[in-house]
Amino acid sequence: MTVAYFDCPAGVAGDMCLGALLDLGVPLDYLQSQLAKLGIANEFELTIQTVQRKGQRGLKAQVHLRDRHSHHHRHWPDIAKQIRAAHLSDRARDWSLKVFEALAIAEGAVHGIEPEKVHFHEVGAVDALVDIVGTCLGLDYLDVSRIYCSALPTGGGMVKAAHGQLPVPVPAVLQLCQTYQVPLYSNGIEKELVTPTGAALVCALSEGFGAPPAMTLKRVGLGAGSQELPLPNLLRLWLGTLPNSAETTTAKTIVELQTQLDDMTPQALSYTLEQLYAAGAIEVFYQPITMKKSRLGVLLTVLCPPSVEAACVQTLFRETTTLGLRRQVQERYILERQIKTIATVFGEVRVKVAEHQGQRLNVQPEYEDCAALARQHQQPWQVVYQEALAVALQLWSLG
Repeated sequence: MTVAYFDCPAGVAGDMCLGALLDLGVPLDYLQSQLAKLGIANEFELTIQTVQRKGQRGLKAQVHLRDRHSHHHRHWPDIAKQIRAAHLSDRARDWSLKVFEALAIAEGAVHGIEPEKVHFHEVGAVDALVDIVGTCLGLDYLDVSRIYCSALPTGGGMVKAAHGQLPVPVPAVLQLCQTYQVPLYSNGIEKELVTPTGAALVCALSEGFGAPPAMTLKRVGLGAGSQELPLPNLLRLWLGTLPNSAETTTAKTIVELQTQLDDMTPQALSYTLEQLYAAGAIEVFYQPITMKKSRLGVLLTVLCPPSVEAACVQTLFRETTTLGLRRQVQERYILERQIKTIATVFGEVRVKVAEHQGQRLNVQPEYEDCAALARQHQQPWQVVYQEALAVALQLWSLG
């Protein structure tokens, strides 16, 4: 299993991520051909150059806009539509959407508006599309399965932005770091070290922040920043593999959100559950409880990855009557799983196969596929399910 670790002693920006990935061997012509699917091929040129940063070599990626005054600002729904229509790989598409969504939610929180109404400036421009989608394409090309990131330096001073002078870290970066619980520290450099694009990339894609995971290091890509700093302005992207035992037993970070409710109808709760799953929650459930004054209520619990916590929080405040939430960050162990398709006498059924250290422990036919075939052939669901399970067990012995 391939793992990537973003080592950010000088901060992180979108162009630094691109440079590091290209330095790791992602072909430039591959990125250009894939980015052309966004319909912006005639609006930019992506170039690379080997540079020196305090005596260390790095690769500088740069997006050259052919006409800096012709590209229009975009809203989050416009960007999402553009990415979905590009026919990228599923993983590159989903990662790109996740990054831009995280950024839209952060900008919306900063400006006090809904994410859909966020009017992107620098972030909605062609160069940011190239940085974000290009980075996701590069990680997908290298077949990265898990992503981690170091703590981030705060930087300092002031920076010029679309709304005037802003303190560093800029508000969107602070919002992202707060939402994703990113560990921060000062390295004494009073410049903008972490850009909103860079923060959104590592926040939305990383499973955790801090020290690197136990890994066998294969290569290191060095992406150069534009500023001259007291230290080498380089993003170091470590690429390696996890030990076999770590592939299935390394703990993953998960966020638990809880709230008590005593004034919602069952129909409203049911709709809320649907919306939470749509926002990316892993699991949602509620339990009957007795609240103050002996009122009957429910305890609503949401389990979600850190990357969609903000979206789940927003859904809870929008769809429920709660006035506040509790959150806990936890670690969980999960089995590696994959979806395979098998052929049965009724038709094709997807089966979830769970493994631990290369040993298959469980197979489970997908409910919806069995239900669809049961309706189609007018058979009991159990008959279709048992047929699919029998075929799966013949193909993959357990134990």
